[in-house]
Amino acid sequence: MPQTPPFSAMFDSSGYNRNLYQAAEAGCAGLCYHDNNLLSGSLEALIQHLVPNVDYYPDRTYIFTFLLSSRLFVHPYELMAKVCHLCVEHQRPSDPSSDKNQIRKIAPKILQLLTEWTETFPYDFRDERMMRNLKDLAHQIASGEETYRKNVHQMIQGLVRKLATLSQYEEVLAKISSTSTDRLTVLKTKPQSIQRDIITVCSDPYTLAQQLTHIELERLNYIGPEEFVQAFVQKDPLDNDKSCYSERKKTRNLEAYVEWFNRLSYLVATEICMPVKKKHRARMIEYFIDVARECFNIGNFNSLMAIISGMNMSPVSRLKKTWAKVKTAKFDVLEHQMDPSSNFYNYRTALRGAAQRSLTAHSSREKIVIPFFSLLIKDIYFLNEGCANRLPNGHVNFEKFWELAKQVSEFMTWKQVECPFERDRKILQYLLTVPVFSEDALYLASYESEGPENHIEKDRWKSLR
Repeated sequence: MPQTPPFSAMFDSSGYNRNLYQAAEAGCAGLCYHDNNLLSGSLEALIQHLVPNVDYYPDRTYIFTFLLSSRLFVHPYELMAKVCHLCVEHQRPSDPSSDKNQIRKIAPKILQLLTEWTETFPYDFRDERMMRNLKDLAHQIASGEETYRKNVHQMIQGLVRKLATLSQYEEVLAKISSTSTDRLTVLKTKPQSIQRDIITVCSDPYTLAQQLTHIELERLNYIGPEEFVQAFVQKDPLDNDKSCYSERKKTRNLEAYVEWFNRLSYLVATEICMPVKKKHRARMIEYFIDVARECFNIGNFNSLMAIISGMNMSPVSRLKKTWAKVKTAKFDVLEHQMDPSSNFYNYRTALRGAAQRSLTAHSSREKIVIPFFSLLIKDIYFLNEGCANRLPNGHVNFEKFWELAKQVSEFMTWKQVECPFERDRKILQYLLTVPVFSEDALYLASYESEGPENHIEKDRWKSLR
């Protein structure tokens, strides 16, 4: 079987490979090119362009881009049915005497296409109709040759394993969210003396940054590339079937990752607001500044941003007497790095630096790039909103989807990095399951540490108590 190259090699700096389409398809009806670059096409022509025949196999960037974006126009299972139909057509010898030769030539190409689909978009196959079509077509290929049978078996086994792992991960997430309680209720039932804080669980900020990176990479790894597109699904003007849309919004892993960011911000604010003594609060702030700095050095920008946003929450930022005891120079540097002005110019520069480092990395530690995720989603959202999916002639605007695929494929490279740090179950358990304060509880703890300073704060304190 041909090996699929890594994602980073797929797209060059211009967004896609310049010389892709001089093959058999150069003059294909219904597709529109400029300088050998595919700009647009009718949906039917684009589907035809996806399906290999005896003389042609689609370029890998095209396969990824089309499978990613096609779900805006057609259900994956409908696309799969069309692909299967075309594959069967192509396998049919034009004249009966040319026997199995034609099938022998085309079977490995069809198998390769199915392998790319199952490896890159495995979650599509949680749909039973997809799985049924896959197995039918694979069975047809396998019935001819012993070698294909083995490859088909491997492909389906690999897919089943991936889907089983995903189900286990979702069960763990559900378990974590069902056990999470508000820290305030815990505070009332346990006296302060027997409560743990994060420093008692992990005194070393560098270790904490490494454990945060474990959580980030695990959660990133479970986000399917299609979730970025499905998050923005709207009604396709040429689609009359209104019922199918809710079904397409499968973005659970993406949402879980955003929830993790929010949890980490609240956890940071909780740990700072909880101590009764000012010097303990100041020590906690300095501890998190060191954790954030190490996240920056690792290339874990998502945890870094969550920590900064936790420290900037009003209940924390209003603790002026506490902050007066903190050496804030390091924090100022971090805030400057993540400053939102000029569309996060400083952060984007740092991200590019980390991405460069990742490309030439000698160790898996240097490969780590964990983007500030909300901004990545926002960028993709604006790219999606800024251009129409279809052109006035009804063609699919493929130029837009090259750009979308380029952004998503970079993310795909980053999410496949293995975490090089040793796992510490005790610290991970604490980070994922320790109860955190709600917003009201944070304000209450903050006012009890440093009393309200104006009428608004006094009123709020009264209503909270």
